[in-house]
Amino acid sequence: MGKGRKRKSIKMGLYRKHGKSGYIGRSLLLLAGLAALLLLVPIGIVQFFSADRQEQKLVFDQVEVEAPEILVWLEESDTTVSVPLEEYIACVVSEEMPASFHSEALKAQAVAARTYSVARTLNFTPVENPQGHQKAALCNTTHCQVYQTQEQIRQNRSEEWMEEYWPKICHAVEMTEGQVMYYDGKLAGQAMFHSSSGGKTENSEDVFASAVPYLRSVDSPYEEGATHQNETVRVDIDQAVQLINSQLQGTQVTREEVEQMQVVARSSGNRAQSVQIGSVTMTGRELRSLFGLSSSKFDVSVEDDKLVFISNGYGHGVGLSQYGANGMGEKGYRYDQILEHYYTGIQLRTLQNAG
Repeated sequence: MGKGRKRKSIKMGLYRKHGKSGYIGRSLLLLAGLAALLLLVPIGIVQFFSADRQEQKLVFDQVEVEAPEILVWLEESDTTVSVPLEEYIACVVSEEMPASFHSEALKAQAVAARTYSVARTLNFTPVENPQGHQKAALCNTTHCQVYQTQEQIRQNRSEEWMEEYWPKICHAVEMTEGQVMYYDGKLAGQAMFHSSSGGKTENSEDVFASAVPYLRSVDSPYEEGATHQNETVRVDIDQAVQLINSQLQGTQVTREEVEQMQVVARSSGNRAQSVQIGSVTMTGRELRSLFGLSSSKFDVSVEDDKLVFISNGYGHGVGLSQYGANGMGEKGYRYDQILEHYYTGIQLRTLQNAG
């Protein structure tokens, strides 16, 4: 898949949105306005504008892996479509990260999404996927990565969003075209990400089944703008008893035991790993799911016949923190530095037939 084809596939979304004549007309007006501006503004401002346009694309060693076409199973229609890699990544970034985020955060998201997508495609084993998902390595839901076609994006977003943010997303994808993460000579295929960590990410084995060397717990200090901070959820104790017992076989817990529930073990990222309820031990993830908490990084207390959960962060907490990446971008970090922070020991490489 050649470079020209991939870039065209991303930009076509802008071109079709406005129509050829409208796009050219606006371009001519813009050029005329800029020409007038250059005659009027001080040299210092002109030089600043020119420097802003001279953004350099980072270059990394190429690997012996070609950029593949991506097969995606569309759950709602039970169909499989083939999408050029870079077009697919632009569409995923638009759905997985707020487009208002810093451009360096969007670039980091693009590389993470591309790494995951390429690894899934190259290592595709149909029997490992759910029913209906066995004809494609990736689906369009949170089971893999959320994906909408360019046509769906245009239909679901406002014209103002398309004008302001779609070019920004395409630029982030093009500036990282073909770039993927490697660890110890192999694709870092489990390039997980989440919304916010609550200040520290998790070791993979504390959340999922196994230890992954590049998914280590790290501080995430720049999440000031994150949602789901000190979020409070109150649950009636009698309702909590019923919900907990609905998950148990044999042993049942009492109201008094639920009132005395206690976090007895925490992970490296300070999430609740084990919660003691009488003789029953449940995981923080189980309680998060049971009570609809945004994170398993929570404290629990009793107040006015209710369990009170105060949680921080949103998501599983493993890998890239999106709000943390945005904060790092605002502090002046490049996308490669963001990725190296959240994915321990990785190196960036470029696929063949890209960039």
